[in-house]
Amino acid sequence: MELVEFKQLLDRAGYPVAYFQFKATESTPAPSPPFIVYYTPSTSNFKADNKVYSKITNITVELYTNYKDLAAEQKLESLLDENDIPWDWDETWIESEQLFQRIYDIGVI
Repeated sequence: MELVEFKQLLDRAGYPVAYFQFKATESTPAPSPPFIVYYTPSTSNFKADNKVYSKITNITVELYTNYKDLAAEQKLESLLDENDIPWDWDETWIESEQLFQRIYDIGVI
């Protein structure tokens, strides 16, 4: 799956989506939660015989919410499941922003 296709998939969740961060300006403020940010921090390529046999892009998807939003989490997880995209998650509370952050780790071939 190409990154463009993955972004289109995230758009189907119905929340604002940006790569790495939202660029807030006076005319275009950052969206209110819930919103999604995604980025590609690394790869986990399958290598052998001095070659990359299978390229695997690690994608991090972050869901930000004002409160523990089980419906938003379920919506995103169902979207990933329906498209056969395996995932793991971590969660944290960002005190300075007063936001919950659910972090999904995904490997896409």
